[in-house]
Amino acid sequence: MTLNSRLTRSHANSYYASSANLHFDCERLKGENSADVCIVGAGFTGISAALHLAEKGYDVTVVEANKVGWGASGRNGGQMIGGISGENKLASSLDASGPSLIWDLRWAGHRIIRERVETYAIDCDLKHGYVDVAIKPRHLRSLEEEYRYLGEHKYPFEFRLLSKEQTQEMIGTEAYVGALLNMGNGHLHPLNLCLGEASAAMSLGAKIYEGSPVIRIERDKKATVVTDEGSVTAASIILAGNAYHFLEPSLRGNLLPVNSFIVASEPLCEKLIKEINPCDIAVCDPNYILTYFRLSGDGRLLFGGRFTYFGSDPEVIKQNLVPRLLKIYPQLEKTKFEFGWGGTIGVPINRVPQMGKLAKNIYYSQGYSGHGVNVTHLAGKLLSEAVAGTMERFDIFANIKPLTIPGQHLFRNQLVALGMIYYKLIDSL
Repeated sequence: MTLNSRLTRSHANSYYASSANLHFDCERLKGENSADVCIVGAGFTGISAALHLAEKGYDVTVVEANKVGWGASGRNGGQMIGGISGENKLASSLDASGPSLIWDLRWAGHRIIRERVETYAIDCDLKHGYVDVAIKPRHLRSLEEEYRYLGEHKYPFEFRLLSKEQTQEMIGTEAYVGALLNMGNGHLHPLNLCLGEASAAMSLGAKIYEGSPVIRIERDKKATVVTDEGSVTAASIILAGNAYHFLEPSLRGNLLPVNSFIVASEPLCEKLIKEINPCDIAVCDPNYILTYFRLSGDGRLLFGGRFTYFGSDPEVIKQNLVPRLLKIYPQLEKTKFEFGWGGTIGVPINRVPQMGKLAKNIYYSQGYSGHGVNVTHLAGKLLSEAVAGTMERFDIFANIKPLTIPGQHLFRNQLVALGMIYYKLIDSL
């Protein structure tokens, strides 16, 4: 690693990039190299796997096309939410122990994050506290089901249903008819977490190369990852590009790349903070075309949502999201919004995270449907287990075959736009 060298590509112009507390530039991959494991992609999945493997003593090399945390891992809403999309389908594929195993897996990413923040002293504004809010009575019924589920499993953190009045008191808005508070969930600065984990992995000997897009993988007893300036030959390969993965044709049609956008306000005064979020918790609504928001470590309101747009103009993002925000918090009408950015998440057709093998020594993981902060950390652990020869938990996901739309990558924007129209209709019911 060389410090202060020329950047190959920049992070998105986001609040996270502007407040990153680690700044390192990794060299491009050059020449012929070797490793026990080569990981393609330096987001949460790849970096989590790299750190797990480095802790086990593996010689690990990570190859990233852009920057560490450049994709969704460094741009997302920063909400640490338990659960795995497609849990029921996963549980039904298992024997009688399935529900208990899925219960443990849905929180495993949280445990990994907390342990890493403590072990490696990662400064990422980790806070505890989160509410799922209800917009309609049918949403309350879903929250009541989740409340019972938590109780049946003796969930160790505080959780409780909130009335409309209690919800208003907690998050300063009349927009919701109730909520479920979960103090085991939380929120954090995702880019600082990813950079901190990458630094930890490098401290244990892992090598990370940025600005090194992979152009092909040569398969043999060992596989070779090839860039335009170098190569890495390894006993095992992990593909961790998620929605930004375009290398392996067989994975292209397995998930839809859905754009999500965020705006960040100027730092709010203490009076406003006490009015809209005195407990410093994260909030998410139940819609398919959802909105989510929280406070940053320096008191900004970060507000995110989805809409049909495939660009990155901050002003377009603000024009779409700020009016939605003001319906919830009209008292912020005179607040300045300093950042607007977006990124892409991977959503499988059947909503189940995808893990598997393309060859005996080539593994992949992708498609977290918006639960990425938690599930990517679980995925990194399961990938490291699989590389080490323990396949039981990895195979829970690998045995669920993904649904594929052939040629989807050729008309993905049209499919996403149609999907947005469909889910807006569902949300309106």
